[in-house]
Amino acid sequence: MLNEDLVRSALKNVIDPEIGLDIVNLGLVYRVEILESGRVVDIDMTLTTPACPAGPQIIDQVKREVTALGDIYKNLEDIRVNLVWTPFWSPAMMTEEARDQLGFF
Repeated sequence: MLNEDLVRSALKNVIDPEIGLDIVNLGLVYRVEILESGRVVDIDMTLTTPACPAGPQIIDQVKREVTALGDIYKNLEDIRVNLVWTPFWSPAMMTEEARDQLGFF
C-alpha cells in the first residue's frame, strides 16, 4: 500500500535547480498524507523563498514523481500540492547531510 515513506522517497528525485539538492533533504516538504485508501496524496511544501523562480518547475516535478507511483499503486487518482509559507523555510530545516553538502556548519 502507498505510504508516506514511499512518497518522500519519490520526492527525493525532485532537485531544486538553483541549489542542486533534493527538496526532501532541503526541508521543503512539510507534510505528506495518504488519503482515501491511497487514492489521494496530499502534500504541504514550501520553497526557499516566495519569489523562487524555479517554483513552478519544482511543483511540476513533484506532481510528476508522485504520479509515477500510480504505475505501481493503481488506486492513486489525485495529487494535491499545497504551497504553504508557514513556517517560513530556513536553512535550519535542512537535514544534516544537506547542510554538510552546502557547507553549513
